[in-house]
Amino acid sequence: MNRRTLAALAICSIPLAAAGVASYADGEPSGERVVDWKAVDAVFSAYDRTSSPGCALGVVQDGELVYARGYGMANLEHGIAISPQTVFRTGSVAKQFTAAAIAIAAREGVISLDDPVKKWIPTLPDYPRDPTIGEMVHHTSGLRDYLTLMSLKGLRDDDFYTDADVLEVISRQRELNFTPGSEYLYSNSGYFLLGQIILEATGRSLREYGEEKIFGPLQMTHTHFHDDHNAVVSNRATGYAPEGDGYRISQTTLDMIGDGGVFTSIEDLVHWVNALNDDNLAEGLTPMLETRGVLNSGDTIAYAFGQTHGTYRGLRTVGHGGSFVGFRADITRLPDQSTSVMTICNRSDSNPTRLARGVVDALLADELTPPVVAVEGAAAVTPGAEPAPEGGPVTHSAEYAGSYYSAELDIDYVLSRNEVGGLSLQAGAGVHIELLDVGEDTVSAFGLTLRFVRGGGMVTGFEVDAGRVQHVAFLRQGSGS
Repeated sequence: MNRRTLAALAICSIPLAAAGVASYADGEPSGERVVDWKAVDAVFSAYDRTSSPGCALGVVQDGELVYARGYGMANLEHGIAISPQTVFRTGSVAKQFTAAAIAIAAREGVISLDDPVKKWIPTLPDYPRDPTIGEMVHHTSGLRDYLTLMSLKGLRDDDFYTDADVLEVISRQRELNFTPGSEYLYSNSGYFLLGQIILEATGRSLREYGEEKIFGPLQMTHTHFHDDHNAVVSNRATGYAPEGDGYRISQTTLDMIGDGGVFTSIEDLVHWVNALNDDNLAEGLTPMLETRGVLNSGDTIAYAFGQTHGTYRGLRTVGHGGSFVGFRADITRLPDQSTSVMTICNRSDSNPTRLARGVVDALLADELTPPVVAVEGAAAVTPGAEPAPEGGPVTHSAEYAGSYYSAELDIDYVLSRNEVGGLSLQAGAGVHIELLDVGEDTVSAFGLTLRFVRGGGMVTGFEVDAGRVQHVAFLRQGSGS
């Protein structure tokens, strides 16, 4: 370990206050509450090394940043350690900033949450019932997720496409996943379009509007919507993914914002969580941002404006996570305890939500209900792992083989019998999988399901379901159609 690395690690550990939380004797306050920060550091022990990327942590209590630390390296090539000033991409944590921008625009009368999306995005098809801005905010619009659509088009994680390409593929969708307002299904398309609506309604990009209405007033000087992947960002962390015994760089050239794209640091996020906790960005804004969506049925959902309501070990939580390329992030607020935990990581195998809960365990042990004990013999699930394919050999592969075209994706899927008589799917350079039989005229693998359609006894096409995208139609081409 060289001197520069030792110095960097020394300055990235900043316990900003000795006061924290501890148990009270006989249930009564007994002087200053003290926390064992070593127990907090232990949560990140696997990341606290100079040979791997890691995480930054911030703990806010009663409006003060009481603890901030970096664990691991922001850049492995140059030996730069993570600190509370390190700037990270935060994935879908950005949604709470996009939702705040939309809420501010609505409060100022620039838009209405009841506006049909088509009012501002006229290229969208005429659906039987147009989704509204408010339904996009709450993920009840039914719009198909554009990241999934791009994957179905055969694009790989490191392929490049533009805002115009995203608008084009969203506008090609002749159907929604469901009638707007009838269900909740997370959709990056909705939040991407919210950013486009800010541009159309205000004449300013989401990056400009966010700076004017949120980041500037809160003095979040190292935070922005990153809409240019070539722009230089001071103190930026590099994203990584594990490979063999080491790591490879995992970043993106995509410039979409709204659904993601916010770059920020732990020190800047202190201003944000305090603004939410104290409602001091604009009076009445926080209650609006914490307003949950309501379905057509009258049922209330957990999702609000880019934040999810929940509980952890008996305590009320409000927060959101983020995950994209080599970055993972989480903001968890516990309003009743005046505590917020912010965790940002630059490695794709990290789980900041789990890490944040470990920090809560250490901070608020005397207020938590007992943890749920795992049932002996229950199957273990690794977060983020691909589900193992289930099913058997495809028995009608000869009938299914052929070329199929989707006008909504503008791509051909080619199904062919493989060497052992099974069924293979090829689509562009990014999709090449072996399918398994999971039911009558239904094949599947790795979250992708094809349900074949017949006419006159012949296979005429199929519909694709893929998580956040449902029933995309493909028609058989050439002979057999």
